[in-house]
Amino acid sequence: MFGRFKKSKSPDTAAPESNAPLITEQALAAALERVALPEWGAPIPSSWVHIEAGNATLTLPFAADERVLEPLRADADLGQLKWQLKLAIEKLPNSQPDLPMTFGNVIVISSGKGGVGKSSVSVQLALALQQLGANVGILDADVYGPSLPTMLGGQEQKLEINAQQKMIPHQRHGIWASSLGYLTDTKDAAIWRGPMASAALQQLFRDTKWPRLDYLIVDMPPGTGDIQLTFAQKLPITGAVIVTTPQTVALADAEKGITMFRKVGVPITGLLENMSYYQCSQCGHQDAIFGVDGGVRVAEREQVPLLGQWPLDARIRAGLDEGNPLVATQPDAPLSKLMKDSAYKLAVELYRQASKKRKA
Repeated sequence: MFGRFKKSKSPDTAAPESNAPLITEQALAAALERVALPEWGAPIPSSWVHIEAGNATLTLPFAADERVLEPLRADADLGQLKWQLKLAIEKLPNSQPDLPMTFGNVIVISSGKGGVGKSSVSVQLALALQQLGANVGILDADVYGPSLPTMLGGQEQKLEINAQQKMIPHQRHGIWASSLGYLTDTKDAAIWRGPMASAALQQLFRDTKWPRLDYLIVDMPPGTGDIQLTFAQKLPITGAVIVTTPQTVALADAEKGITMFRKVGVPITGLLENMSYYQCSQCGHQDAIFGVDGGVRVAEREQVPLLGQWPLDARIRAGLDEGNPLVATQPDAPLSKLMKDSAYKLAVELYRQASKKRKA
């Protein structure tokens, strides 16, 4: 809501009530129409803005950091106000509205095939959302090859079970993590048929005592088999992200993944092209090892938002191998900012799609 606005006074009236900048309600409304938030692409709703004595608060229903305030501060009218950011991340509709949800928005990170860096993307997106001010959890749904304990660290720490037989997730780098890898020995192999693996995944999802979360990132196993279908049909999903590399064989499988989620009624929040290019650390030369813009073309053809193009970089690999992801240890590095841009786009698109669905 709009707060109290200062009105113009005639010269012979008393001195102004305060030193707050002079801005009329009409000028504010016009400014909110013309100033666009990054990636939002629509007028800023007046319900997101509160003005009080020259101080302005922008309250967003999705994860963001203070970079979103830059266009407001740069505007001639809005720049007179002292802006601050507040988050009130909204719990959005999901694919199974009849199921009880004890936490926020479930985002599955999927790929049509293995080897495209899906787990790496899952971890970095989860950490980036946390750095954008959200409470974030991550679930390792790849029961055959759980990799979160390696990428987040703490392999030697096993999950605790409370008196209610609920698993207590680990807190790693500011996010909450649950994985079969925190329950078994690192060298153990999960030799399960599809139904057993699907049941184990459902139990891992439901029997983890998550704290209050804004987003739960689910690192799915690759493919479009029993586990993916079970999760999509029996568990509440807010949106899905497809990870691919630019090469043709990966793109074909990415489109299969998009088709599967659409058939079971799960919205595709976006596509992320990983390993888009290799950049030499010595000379800066970029080499498109797996092709150029393949993910961009699939996103355009399938009418799916493109969340970003991430490079193939040794620093990303090294950080994950050591259990210290780059976005957590070097949050101001250019690569980390690129990942946070993708996480912000993901949060915005998730909210935008849900808003359109509610208005339909």
